[in-house]
Amino acid sequence: MTTATHDPFPQAASEDAWCTSTPKRAAAGGLRSVGTALDVLECFAVDSALGVSDVARRLGVAKSTAHRVLSTLAGRGFVEQDANGLYRLGLHLYELGMLSHARNGLRHVALPVMQAVAEQTGHTVNLGVPDGADVVYIERIESMDGVRILGHSGRRQGAHCTSSGLAIAAFNPTVEHDRREAGFPPKARGTIRRASEWDAALADVRRRGHAVLHSGSFVGASSVAVPIRSRGMAVGSISVLGPTPLIDADLRRVVPLLTAAANRIAKSYVP
Repeated sequence: MTTATHDPFPQAASEDAWCTSTPKRAAAGGLRSVGTALDVLECFAVDSALGVSDVARRLGVAKSTAHRVLSTLAGRGFVEQDANGLYRLGLHLYELGMLSHARNGLRHVALPVMQAVAEQTGHTVNLGVPDGADVVYIERIESMDGVRILGHSGRRQGAHCTSSGLAIAAFNPTVEHDRREAGFPPKARGTIRRASEWDAALADVRRRGHAVLHSGSFVGASSVAVPIRSRGMAVGSISVLGPTPLIDADLRRVVPLLTAAANRIAKSYVP
């Protein structure tokens, strides 16, 4: 492990949001009032506390509208107001999120397998699932290096920014298509930036059976991922993350462990 006194992962320290981006989803035939309430909640994906004026400005609505929605959400426990009049996400939203987390079948099956991989490798282990053009990490077992790299961020990443995204998209045409349509915005120096790079990377994953990405989301960090496939379709991925020198040195050992882990999860998982 490095003994340098400077921080080799400066992005982690400056990126405080738990979820730094959330997809705008089409709401065909939906209720406008419900959509507005959900848009208000989405405002807190990046900022921990917001005032009525902040929310109104971000959504382009009247302050009176923002105030009514926030008051309604506060009455149901989805947001709460502090002594300074600012709003934060409420405990009831946390409760519902934890229920969704606990009831996820893939996570339930994968967790003991992930723990074994973490003990065997000493690296941070992630369980990723597709969501549109992105990957959402629904479980993570962190090493100390993982804590330093990730900080509080990294629960949602573009599929082109992570080995997990590449592993899933290579065997999931919907994810492949959705990311292509969304484009390839750069995040770090190793981020895929063009459709031709995307195609070549996915072809390489199909040939090798695993994905490796250096500095895709965080400079100086690398990840290795293997898809979890159900009836041939990738429904998730298991991956390890760490400083690039450590991952590179451990690659030959890590890939078979991840492959065996993905197969164990797939055999036990019933969609």
